[in-house]
Amino acid sequence: MALAAARVRVLRALRRPVPPVPVGPRRCCSDDSGGAGALPSGRYRLWQERAARDPAAFWSEVARDALRWDRPFHTARDAGPPAAVRWFLGGRLNVSVNCLDQHVEKSPNRVALIWERDEPGTAVHVTYRELLDLTCRLANTLKKYGIQKGDRVAIYMSVSPLAVAAMLACARIGAIHTVVFAGFSADSLAGRIVDSGCKAVITYNQGIRGGRIIELKMTVDEAVKSCPNIKHVFVAQRTDNKVQMGDHDIPLDEEMAKAASVCAPESMDSEDMLFMLYTSGSTGKPKGIVHSQAGYLLYAALTHKYVFDYRQGDVFGCVADIGWITGHSYVVYGPLCNGATSVLFESTPVYPDPGRYWEMVERLKINQFYGAPTAIRLLLNYGEEWVKKYDRSSLKTLGSVGEPINNEAWHWFYHVVGEGRCTLVDTWWQTETGGICIAPRPSEEQAEIVPAMAMRPFFGIVPVLMDENGKVIEGNDVSGALCIAHPWPGMAKTIYGDHQRFVDAYFKAYPGYYFTGDGAYRTEKGYYQITGRMDDVINISGHRLGTAEIEDAMADHPEVPETAVIGYPHKIKGEGAFAFIVLKKQTDNTDRIKEELKTIVASKIAKYAVPDHILVVKRLPKTRSGKILRRLLRKVVTDQSSNIGDVTTLDDPSVIKEILDAYQKYKEKNLS
Repeated sequence: MALAAARVRVLRALRRPVPPVPVGPRRCCSDDSGGAGALPSGRYRLWQERAARDPAAFWSEVARDALRWDRPFHTARDAGPPAAVRWFLGGRLNVSVNCLDQHVEKSPNRVALIWERDEPGTAVHVTYRELLDLTCRLANTLKKYGIQKGDRVAIYMSVSPLAVAAMLACARIGAIHTVVFAGFSADSLAGRIVDSGCKAVITYNQGIRGGRIIELKMTVDEAVKSCPNIKHVFVAQRTDNKVQMGDHDIPLDEEMAKAASVCAPESMDSEDMLFMLYTSGSTGKPKGIVHSQAGYLLYAALTHKYVFDYRQGDVFGCVADIGWITGHSYVVYGPLCNGATSVLFESTPVYPDPGRYWEMVERLKINQFYGAPTAIRLLLNYGEEWVKKYDRSSLKTLGSVGEPINNEAWHWFYHVVGEGRCTLVDTWWQTETGGICIAPRPSEEQAEIVPAMAMRPFFGIVPVLMDENGKVIEGNDVSGALCIAHPWPGMAKTIYGDHQRFVDAYFKAYPGYYFTGDGAYRTEKGYYQITGRMDDVINISGHRLGTAEIEDAMADHPEVPETAVIGYPHKIKGEGAFAFIVLKKQTDNTDRIKEELKTIVASKIAKYAVPDHILVVKRLPKTRSGKILRRLLRKVVTDQSSNIGDVTTLDDPSVIKEILDAYQKYKEKNLS
């Protein structure tokens, strides 16, 4: 009866405010290392060298200790090519058991999630026992409506305990989830549903963010019109507002109330698919990145534990949305596998005011805070008083994710937010890597941290820099294309439905190595600094977006036959999109066309993808074969026209002067 009441409390909290509940007393660590995140003294270099020298032995030992297995694996990894390496062969486990059941057995009333809802002061605390109950009821509901092992399920929800339960429910029954960021348009959602072959969607009637209502169900309704595979749409209530329900719509709250609270977990092979998550590529079509069960979970849990020095009893605050890989690895799977208390942040950094993060830190007593440089750059513009207004003494570790953090933001984060006493880890990784690959920690005790630098590779990560001829660059104080020499358990398995694209994207440029797509500088001390993308992918507010994806959307406009989009430095977002367009015919009404283009991009992709600037030009710089030289456009926008480089391959080099003149006029009018 008590558990049923708790479930009702959690579900009701989706719609109504409840008073904040204090987190239980801090628990002492029980392991022999002196703390869950602490390395034994002097062991970082030994562990790093062992993981590089004998990765099979290293990961075998770690996996046996860190995960609960239904059946032990017999081989840590096979000897296949890097693009097809398999981990923990013969092993079977269930991810939800590792994230829930094992903790419920030991500490059922430990807080698993603190849901920091949009309205401040209405946090909801969910114990591991309650989260297991939610997960099992949701899993049984999915099974009732025909979802079974191997089926794909789309999750289009705002950040909440029920969204986490949806992910874990899929994992429990062996279904494969694909979480789609709840800010994506109906077209973007439909494209991902169709590509992944989803049979069902789980969503809310509406979402709430920054004090605004987001029409989630309405977006899903529009999306599924072009998704014939969708059999059911499960609709939970985030608000009390009613939405239109059709024949294939299932009221999720009602069904979960009738479902059994116990669901036997499906035993999964180590290499079975756990989830796919779509990320932008340079071709314009998003890629369904596939992650497996054991390897991904192990890597997410281990990096969470050691990069952030996580100790049992800490409150871990990652403010990422679950629609991105950061939310998967460091809001859900990594922390829950480690038995942590993880914060779910539904709101924005400036709602209701720019002190939101720091008021939350004080109220929830957050120990590790992990967020995006974009938010830090935004908040520093509001001044220090919004930070210093609140007690941040609980903080021990700060982290940045999504893009390289600039020096000004790093120092403000470290000195103002962290008061110069918190470890600050600038983390580098990707959707494809599954977890953090390069970060200042772990390290030897008291090792230096260089501002705004990722620095040290994690265990088993062996970075190499390559020159333009595909040769390894030796020594320090050098720059090149960043590759990783050996596979690691968290590495993606494939691009769903197109393994050749996976091979071509990550292993073709430098055979035998994983190519990250980023450039890097190795300092005189051997540390790594990420220098940015080397392909046509831009990073807007920490979200990777292919320029071709924006161009494809804009190509739908009947009056715009040609477009070229490039990234440019943006003070707040890190990078912004700048679009060059050619009109079918000259017109005085270019402002109308620009607004229509922005609307198209927002509806086909998302609002964050809308170009900040759109410049009309007579023609684009093309080679004789018709290839657009975007590097030249990038030089124009970044005021490097005096160093334009080789233009001999252009069909007509005079096009550069045309574009420079047009840009100068635009700059004087709009950027002065």
